Amino acid sequence: MNVAGKKQRELIERPASLLVPTWTKSGIALLYNKETRNTYDVRLKLTKEVLTIQKLDVVCTRGGDPRLNHRTVVLRRQSAGGLGLSIKGGAEHKVPVVISKIFKDQVADQTGRLFVGDAMLQINGINVDNCTHEEVVNLLRSAGDEVTITVRYFREVPSFLKLPLDSPGPPSDQSSRGSSPQFDSGLHLNGNSSNTAPSSPSSPPANEPKYEKRWLDAVSLPLVMARVSRYKAERDVLRSNSFEVCTMDGASSNILQFCTAAECTDWLQAISTNISDLTLDQMKMINRNCSPGDQIVHMGWVCENPQATNGSSLSTFKFLALRGPSLYIFRSPPVNATDWENAETMYNLYEVLFKVHKPWMAEDCWIQARLYLGLQPDEEPRDGEPFCFSILVGHGQSHTFSVEMTSDLAAWEKSFQRAVFVEVQRVGSKTYLCSSQGKVLCFTIDFGSGFTCSESSSQNILWRYKFSQLKGSSDDGKTRVKLLFKNAENRQIEMKELEFANLTAVLHCIHSFIAAKVASVDPVFVNSQSISGKYMS
Repeated sequence: MNVAGKKQRELIERPASLLVPTWTKSGIALLYNKETRNTYDVRLKLTKEVLTIQKLDVVCTRGGDPRLNHRTVVLRRQSAGGLGLSIKGGAEHKVPVVISKIFKDQVADQTGRLFVGDAMLQINGINVDNCTHEEVVNLLRSAGDEVTITVRYFREVPSFLKLPLDSPGPPSDQSSRGSSPQFDSGLHLNGNSSNTAPSSPSSPPANEPKYEKRWLDAVSLPLVMARVSRYKAERDVLRSNSFEVCTMDGASSNILQFCTAAECTDWLQAISTNISDLTLDQMKMINRNCSPGDQIVHMGWVCENPQATNGSSLSTFKFLALRGPSLYIFRSPPVNATDWENAETMYNLYEVLFKVHKPWMAEDCWIQARLYLGLQPDEEPRDGEPFCFSILVGHGQSHTFSVEMTSDLAAWEKSFQRAVFVEVQRVGSKTYLCSSQGKVLCFTIDFGSGFTCSESSSQNILWRYKFSQLKGSSDDGKTRVKLLFKNAENRQIEMKELEFANLTAVLHCIHSFIAAKVASVDPVFVNSQSISGKYMS
C-alpha cells in the first residue's frame, strides 16, 4: 500500500456493516463569510446524512450564569508585564478589537476568564464597540492600575487576527503599524514581554466561575440531495483549495477552505461520496414503486455553462436525471411526483448525444479503463480545467455541464450508456417520416433488423439493410443526409439520400441504436445492466 493510500485509510472510517461505504470524518477547516469576506476556524463533523459545522465558543462550566454571553473581568496591572495580553483589530478594519495573545502566568492568564478571540465590549464602563485599534490601546494604557473589561467571545474572529507573534507582520514604520489589522499591541500594553509564550488560562479558584473554550454545533447541513462545488456559479472560475456545500433547497450555503489541495480533495471526495450514497437510496426508494420502463438510472447535480451556445459566462446549477425514456433537467431536485411532471426540460434519450470533454487525457476511454481495472482515477483536473460533458440535442443546440471529479464524469458517461441501452431495448424500433425525390417515406431504425425504408401510404418496403452494412454517411447540417450501405450480394456501395424535418434527432437515434447493438454483444456490458439489482434492492 502506498503512503497516500495508507494516510487516506487512517483518516476515513468505512463501517464494514454497511453495504454502501459511508465516510465519517472530522477535522479543522476555514469557513468563508461572504459578507465580511473573512475566514475563521471551524470544526467539521461528517456523518452519513449530515455535515455539521462547529464554531468555537466560551461556555460557563461551573458557577455563574451559562446564559450570559459576556464576561466582566477586573485586571490589576503589574509593574512587569502590564496586563499580560495583546490585542488586534479595530473599527477601522470593520472588526472588533480582540485579544490575540495571553501571556503565561501574567494578570490576564491568572483570571482564568479571558481567552484568545475575546472581543472587547467595554473598558472601565466605556463602550468600545466602534473604537479604533489606537483608541482602545490608549484607553487600556491610561486606565490606571485596575482595569475592568467586559468581553464576549467573537466566534467568527478572522484568522488574520490570531497570527503568532513571530509571524510576518506589517512594516516597522509606526504609522503603518497602527493602520494594520495584524498589528499586535502587546509591546505597548505590557512592556517588553517577547520572551513569554502564550498559553491556556490558569484554573480559577474553586469558588469562582469556570469557563472553557468548546466546539459547539453551529450549522447542520443535511446531505440528502445536497451539492458540493469548487465551481463558482455565475463565474467561469474554479476555487483554489476550497469548495461550497449547499443544501437541497439552496437556503444554506457554506464555503469551506483548506490549507492544501490534498486536504481539500479528501473532504470534497468524502462529502460527495455520502451525497451519492444518499441519492442512490432515494433512487432505490422511487424505483421500487415504478414500472420497469420508468426506472431512474442516475441523477445528481451539475453546473451548466451556456457559454458554448450564446457567449454568456453566467453559469447555473442544474439537477439532471436519467429516468425511463427521458433525460430530465431540473432547477432543483424533484421530491414528489408533481416535480417530475414540471421539469425545466426533457429529451428523448435515444435522440440526444452524450459527449465527454477530456482535453487532459490521451485516450477517450481512459476513465472507464481505470474503473474497470479497479484503479482510483485522479481527482484533480489538469491546468485548472473543469470536468465537462455535453448533451447535443439538435442543430446548433447543446447543454454543457461540469462536474467535480473524474469519478463523477465517469458515472455520468457510464450511466448515460446504460440508460440509452435500456431504452433502445425497450422501444425496439423508431420510425421517422422523410422524403426522397418528392415522395413521402417512412424510415425505420429497428434494433433487430437494422434500417428499413418504406412508402408512407402503402407501407411497401423499398430497401432494407443491417446495421453492419452501414459504411458511412454525410449530411448538409440541415435536413439532408446521404447513407452509404454495402450490398451484401454484389459488395457494392449503395447511396440512399433522404431528407428529414429533424435530421439531428434521426442521426442521434441511429447512433444510439448502433451503440446499443454493439454493446449487446459485449457480455461484460450486458451483465452490468441489471437495473433491478443495482437500483431497486
